[in-house]
Amino acid sequence: MDLQVEAGPGASPFSDDLKARLRAAVEQRREPPRTRHLRPGGGPLFTNRLALEVSPYLLQHAHNPVDWRAWGDEAFAEARAKDKPVFLSVGYSTCHWCHVMEEESFEDLEIAELLNRLYVPIKVDREERPDVDSVYMQAVQLLTQHGGWPMSVFLAPDRKPFYGGTYFPPRDGMRGAATGFATLLKELHRIYSQERDRAAEAGREIALAVQRNLSAAPPTSAPGVHVLDGAASSYAELFDSREGGVKRAPKFPSSLHTRFLLRYWKRTGEEDALRMSTLSLTKMALGGIYDQVGGGFHRYSTDALWLVPHFEKMLYDNALLVPAYVEAWQATKEGFFRAVAEDVLAYVAREMTDPSGAFWSATDADSEGEEGRFFVWTVAQLREVLGPEDGERAARLFNASERGNFEGSNVLSLSRVPDADERAFLDRTRPLLREARARRPPPLTDRKILTAWNGLMISAFARAGLAFARGDLVERGRRAADHLLAAHRPSGSLARSSMGGEARHAGLLEDHAFLAAALVDLFEATGEARYLREARALHAEMSARFADTRNGGFFRTPLGHEELIAREKPSYDGAEPTGNSVAALTLLRLAGLTGEDAYREECDRLFRSFGSLLAGVPLAVGEMLLAVDFALAETREVVLVRRPGGSDAALLDSLRQRFLPWQVLARAAEGDGQLAREIPLVRDRPTREGKATAYVCQRGACRLPVTDPAELEKLVG
Repeated sequence: MDLQVEAGPGASPFSDDLKARLRAAVEQRREPPRTRHLRPGGGPLFTNRLALEVSPYLLQHAHNPVDWRAWGDEAFAEARAKDKPVFLSVGYSTCHWCHVMEEESFEDLEIAELLNRLYVPIKVDREERPDVDSVYMQAVQLLTQHGGWPMSVFLAPDRKPFYGGTYFPPRDGMRGAATGFATLLKELHRIYSQERDRAAEAGREIALAVQRNLSAAPPTSAPGVHVLDGAASSYAELFDSREGGVKRAPKFPSSLHTRFLLRYWKRTGEEDALRMSTLSLTKMALGGIYDQVGGGFHRYSTDALWLVPHFEKMLYDNALLVPAYVEAWQATKEGFFRAVAEDVLAYVAREMTDPSGAFWSATDADSEGEEGRFFVWTVAQLREVLGPEDGERAARLFNASERGNFEGSNVLSLSRVPDADERAFLDRTRPLLREARARRPPPLTDRKILTAWNGLMISAFARAGLAFARGDLVERGRRAADHLLAAHRPSGSLARSSMGGEARHAGLLEDHAFLAAALVDLFEATGEARYLREARALHAEMSARFADTRNGGFFRTPLGHEELIAREKPSYDGAEPTGNSVAALTLLRLAGLTGEDAYREECDRLFRSFGSLLAGVPLAVGEMLLAVDFALAETREVVLVRRPGGSDAALLDSLRQRFLPWQVLARAAEGDGQLAREIPLVRDRPTREGKATAYVCQRGACRLPVTDPAELEKLVG
């Protein structure tokens, strides 16, 4: 490959030292350049500083003619020195419209020249730096009343935004836009240069508004049962009684919190809550939003039928849905829910697992330049793979037609839960379809390892493994956790992400909170005290470095972190829950396991910090409702004690298949002093007659110990 390192048009020439570093980085990766600007020998015509990064998203842009920088003090210092505004572009590697804007604008030589001459261009991977993303997304939403990616923000060198938007078409009149990106670049630079006071005032006003929006309201009273009742009523008003989920398109799985509705049914006996949850979970798994060939959920449905998805697959979506299907199986004993949970985890194990045991982040929607091409089928393709008879049957079962339902092809879906014969047919034919599909050019996989998203998936494997008595699933969760605990703490503090073994960026609130929750789940699944100890250490770190000591709850960034224009206190559970919501439930579980009131008191302060939101807009914090429900329930502590080297499997089987949302579980070998130091509950708990023994405690009082699984079932209700 002809490898020369040159900056794009309008950019300052690189120093010899920078050229050498860029050349070494590109040579080390030995990957085909992702650009249409190539030299006769196949090498890239342009290279920029993103070649020094490890983020797959940033590396996608390393050979744009735009002279990109990564986010950091160096880029803003250059903006100050040259008296230039900053153009900030935020996206992620599997974002379809990010790819579109790259192809239309960032690969365009005229637009690149404008960006390089008039601005200091900065690229941010929102998955690596969600703190940067969320602050400037607030600004964009204030300016435009909507948000999304790619996010495009114009900043002064002091990092204050004076204009912003999302995707911009490249030229005037394209895609229905009166003003194209090229014109906008020139006009905003004119305003910054000639009307500096106007730009500065806009920046001050927007920064103040962002600070107000990202700070929580003053503390109020602790939430009561009325919060749960109000949330259930609100979900009922939004519920799509025909297709499940909420009555709108597009449909996101997170918009209707099925796990909360299961708990509300358990608490009140209201069958409507159970129906809302199970119908939604069923319809999602039957629809095209679910990959009927390979398993796993796509990001969302573009229609109200769960049929045509946006084809990205995100680790966090699948991680959050697995516990919902596990709990639906525990609540109903319907095998379909278990099958979906196991199928999702099989997909993650097969296609999203790093050799280290940790989990990759996402797969793209696009392949061969088209969205969804990898995932869709024609009837002829089904016949070709399965033969005429099985191909026709598959077409009928998957609702595939000659006409198609997506650009002449078919997004596969099911009309109903398969019966035994149909399930046998699917079990036989799906591997054949998967094998044939694997020969197609695949969408890109973002192999970045994110601590927070891995925490969610570790919880999924641990919870499913415990419920289904599948040690192999628990083991996958254990491997991932052990890798993170070893590799994502290079200097003692938790890191946000890694790629190729290199850990980068300070861990944020969600990294600590999601991993801590996962470690408590692993403790319950394995009984290993080290996981509980690590979870407690992470929460101690959160209390020391992230806590809002005045009002309760946690900030997203730690003390000593880079100072942004606002310090966010996350308060909205969207596609991903906030660290505050996940931390609240973990604090209550730690209180139940350890008996330490400090955890419960910290959770109470957190609840009060979000009290007005819980009372007024409970659906905004759907994940936090799980913690509120737990706090208001009569929780139970269950301790299973076995002889050293013995098994508690028979007693555990009495718990696995039951939906027990208000319980903490400790498993110990008799005389385990290490665990007893962490959990007073297990102290002085002998086995009876050498048999595995269960102790069930509630409200500070313990029932007589039992060794019979049937007696344990009676005690847990």
